[in-house]
Amino acid sequence: MKISARNQIKGRIVEVTKGATTSHVRIDIGGAIVTAAITNEAVDDLKLAVGKDAYAVIKASDVMVAVD
Repeated sequence: MKISARNQIKGRIVEVTKGATTSHVRIDIGGAIVTAAITNEAVDDLKLAVGKDAYAVIKASDVMVAVD
């Protein structure tokens, strides 16, 4: 598979929490955790599970920076 998004970070799934319609998938990418909110159907279709390798693919039009 090829994808146009350039921000692809490989990691390992550490948690999958299903809600009524949306799941939260937490991916460890070298000690930092990225959380994605995706449909339960996508979790099932991709067969996502704790311990499985996955990519966090980040596609955003803006990146904001804040300081205290």
